[in-house]
Amino acid sequence: MTAISAEGGVGGVRESADRNGMDIRWIMPDGFFEIPMDAEDLDETADRLMALARTVMPEADFAVQLEWAVMLAAHYDSFVEAGVHYSGFVLTEVEGTRCTATVTVSMIDLDAEAGPRPVGFLGSSLRHLGIGQVSEIDLPCGPAVCCIGERQGRLDGSLTVSGKDEALRTSFIQVQVPLTNGTVVVLEMSTPTPEGWDVFSAMFAGVAKSVRLFDVEGESLVMPA
Repeated sequence: MTAISAEGGVGGVRESADRNGMDIRWIMPDGFFEIPMDAEDLDETADRLMALARTVMPEADFAVQLEWAVMLAAHYDSFVEAGVHYSGFVLTEVEGTRCTATVTVSMIDLDAEAGPRPVGFLGSSLRHLGIGQVSEIDLPCGPAVCCIGERQGRLDGSLTVSGKDEALRTSFIQVQVPLTNGTVVVLEMSTPTPEGWDVFSAMFAGVAKSVRLFDVEGESLVMPA
């Protein structure tokens, strides 16, 4: 089980909580490669990224592994800005097609205007953005908002057969769980491979349902409706 803490603002300490916080735990399926988000310095981050590159691409030469690790490192600033605490990806075959999906877990601040029913506020905000189909759901940890949609982006040329940047359509499911301490847990699964959508969406449903909340004394919490 993976854990982070929410301390009344973005930037909780992994696997711990203080008297103003709560622990957030969830279960990831086997087979995910985890991007190191808790390294203490740049040297450790670089070492762990290279180790990950060797694990993911064991048959690639050093130059390709290094380029891949550098590409990941270039996204770290955006990870920090988005409040990402966990990021992992899986590579698998679905009916003979090579597929991949990424799962991230982030902590963001809840808007001060959310009011007494933050789930409704979050749902309205997502509908206003027009990024996908929005619904309110009930999880074991409390009420949440789910958004299913697509994004248009570009795939870096270092990852394409042509060597040129290519357009990329990514399907995603995002679940937002508002907490009583003024933060929101944001879980998201995204995949650029539509052949794996059914498998990955079912997998992600299990991840979302596994989320559990605990107070500083280790007692289970359920957020109010």
